[in-house]
Amino acid sequence: MENPGAVQAQAEVAELLSELIRIDTTNTGDTATSAGERGAAEWVAGKLDEVGIGSRVLESERGRASLVARIPGSDSSRPALLVHGHLDVVPADPAEWSVHPFSGEERDGYVWGRGAVDMKDMDAMVLALVREWARTGVQPPRDIVLAYVADEEAGGKLGARWMVDEHPDLFADCSEAISEVGGFSITVRDDLRLYLVQTAEKGLAWMRLTAGGRPGHGSFVHDDNAVTRLCQAVARLGSARLPTVLTPPMRQFLAAVEEAYGIEIDPDEPEEALARLGSISRMLGAALRNTANPTMLQAGYKTNVIPGTASATVDGRFLHGQAEEFERQLASLIGEGIQREWIVHDQAVETTFDGPLVDQMVAALKSEDDGARPVPFTMSGGTDAKSFERLGIRCFGFSPLRLPADLDFASLFHGIDERVPVESLRFGVRVLDRFLRAV
Repeated sequence: MENPGAVQAQAEVAELLSELIRIDTTNTGDTATSAGERGAAEWVAGKLDEVGIGSRVLESERGRASLVARIPGSDSSRPALLVHGHLDVVPADPAEWSVHPFSGEERDGYVWGRGAVDMKDMDAMVLALVREWARTGVQPPRDIVLAYVADEEAGGKLGARWMVDEHPDLFADCSEAISEVGGFSITVRDDLRLYLVQTAEKGLAWMRLTAGGRPGHGSFVHDDNAVTRLCQAVARLGSARLPTVLTPPMRQFLAAVEEAYGIEIDPDEPEEALARLGSISRMLGAALRNTANPTMLQAGYKTNVIPGTASATVDGRFLHGQAEEFERQLASLIGEGIQREWIVHDQAVETTFDGPLVDQMVAALKSEDDGARPVPFTMSGGTDAKSFERLGIRCFGFSPLRLPADLDFASLFHGIDERVPVESLRFGVRVLDRFLRAV
């Protein structure tokens, strides 16, 4: 059933997204080489100011800006709802793309560009909606705190984490939050789509492994080679398939898959069933176990010199409740003689798929799609939920998009030719309008 509301928001959401994409907010992980978010934050502030919504722009470092605004609700005694998104994007090489990654081009029914999926689409949908509300006098039932933050793509140290540490008062009355990586559809058949709502995400354990050895001439016999020792440890990590652990969200998700497809899933080998979901199964499969993927190697400076040290970085992710077990798994796989240090270590987060907020997510999706079946899941990556959860805020991934059945959505996250369907944006605006009017 089409929502008669949010007409203006639906009309301008694609153009808002295009404009936001055209503001390069590339985050390399180093402020010295990153584009910064100041321009995007000021652009959002200007769009809010056009309709009379005030905001604050705050910088953690020069150019690393976040924005906060509050939409007053009809009942100020109720806890506020936090709606947050990040403004930064990962790097993109124009030579690899069909269009320039910062063109924001609208073509073939899609808006193209870096951030179209992660996550300037949600930023634009929310912005379009609150602009229409301001023009038409719509007031939500409770206060809504909007946060457009910096640095999510590098762990949030200069964005959400800095805001939580330095300005917790801005979120003091927020009890729940919605943000990215959830609310998108997977088509089972024409009359049935699973909508994945993120209720959990894995913990983050980026680490550096360092091996020492005896340096010397490359022509000599060496039984104490740092490179060899390191590579053996890295190979063990990279080839290990850690045990399956079914957390509550993934048990619920697998049960929904069983029912939707009329199959029985082997709890010891659930990936076989997930494969029918397409490329998204790579993300979902990683939510069934702890993982440790080697990503970078550093050693030596000349071909004929055996170095005294060699190091590797590893992207480790652990499930909720699995932090200590993951430590034991790492120690067993890495072995002796390898030094391990954390680059980033952050908690896993998890909440339950129930309560009035979830009920309204379900209702809003089903009002716009008769074939919608919302289900919880665990996200294999991380979001700013890790920071906001520290304030006791219950966090969900709910950025609603009804997607074409043939769109390889998972590959678009940080991918080449990142793009989002215009009709999916309009769908998201309608769902968010229903949802935020009801919560």
